[in-house]
Amino acid sequence: MPRRTSSAASLLLLIFSVLTTLSSAIKFDLSAATHPHTKCIWNYALSDSLVIVTASVIAKEPFDFTNQRVDIEVVDGSKHNNVYLSKKSIKGETRLAINTHSHADLGVCFKNTQTGRSGSSGQVPVVTIDLDVDIGADAVDYNAIANQESLSGLETELRKLEAVANEIVNEMEYLKKRELRMADTNLSTNMRVTNFAIVTLLALIALGVWQVFHLRGFFKRKYLID
Repeated sequence: MPRRTSSAASLLLLIFSVLTTLSSAIKFDLSAATHPHTKCIWNYALSDSLVIVTASVIAKEPFDFTNQRVDIEVVDGSKHNNVYLSKKSIKGETRLAINTHSHADLGVCFKNTQTGRSGSSGQVPVVTIDLDVDIGADAVDYNAIANQESLSGLETELRKLEAVANEIVNEMEYLKKRELRMADTNLSTNMRVTNFAIVTLLALIALGVWQVFHLRGFFKRKYLID
């Protein structure tokens, strides 16, 4: 019996490790400019999901933050173009938390503005950004929950797995609704095309009949036919 329980726990941990993909980490350099471009990192997020953004901004040697200013903005790609958070002049580690409003791509955007002249060597100031985005179940602090509710390690992993499973179910329901909406759109388009084709065909037949009678009357007036 203990062996079966251990196997079940191992299986759950394996499934959890496979399913927990709603987090991303990336590290990159961002050069300063007088008119800087905006660099965005995009991740898909479902509606009403907790998102934790952790950005560590470090000035790259030999530069500091004297001649550059890094701004961060969290937006989404929905038709509403929601701007969740906007913070200027971030340094060191910055942690942001939001709740999404719609099913859409979520963008964490950075802009490095050069506020002074370049160094004596003419080099452009640069910062290194270490970005970590946790979405949904990955954004929840289960250690705090385990301490608060006195959960065992297995119970904590089961709680995580339950949250991930709920997210997958919600995403499948969203995809199902989207598929039904696309099917309705395709059906409506096909009906409109069919109706247009029928109307066009009837118009061509009517035009052909009218041309026949018109030409017949013309030839009769010219005494070309009886």
